[in-house]
Amino acid sequence: MTKLSELEALLFIVGEEGIELDEIAGLLKCQREEIEALIAELALSYSTNENTALHLFETEKRVMLTTKKELASIVQRYAQGVSNTLSQAAVETLAIIAYKQPITRSEIEQIRGVQVSGAIQRLAVYRLIEEKGRVDGPGRPILYGTTDYFLDYFGLKSLKELPDIQEMEISFEEDTPLDLFFDGVREGEES
Repeated sequence: MTKLSELEALLFIVGEEGIELDEIAGLLKCQREEIEALIAELALSYSTNENTALHLFETEKRVMLTTKKELASIVQRYAQGVSNTLSQAAVETLAIIAYKQPITRSEIEQIRGVQVSGAIQRLAVYRLIEEKGRVDGPGRPILYGTTDYFLDYFGLKSLKELPDIQEMEISFEEDTPLDLFFDGVREGEES
């Protein structure tokens, strides 16, 4: 087996968690530069082969296998099944966490004006959010933030790719419907 095959096997087996480049280098007994070259070669292979659904996706910390953007509509149909299981409260809570992280439950409740512990539990079960630490202060409340799975799920390389909050405010003022997370995927389909 080649190093490229070994890399692909690792990416497949780690699944949606992804894997860090240094960890790949250690497992394949290669220098980081060689791993970066293998990743570039594998990414090129996926991008030029129209008979594969796979795409190599890199976040700030990890690399993982995902599906190509051209398949976003089928993936979105599947994902809406999960989204349909999230209440409006959970979706709103997720948006607040995505934009304001790290943030405490009480800060989220101040923004939403309602209790959010149920929404936070559900988002944690779906692995869209996680504990990011604790506040140094009375009660040491938990700080929440989004996960790498959140980035992967919504096709983002980093949180910098979230839609601009000012654009969303204009959209709300104009009463134009805005799909917070999937609009970016649709934009990628058009290009």
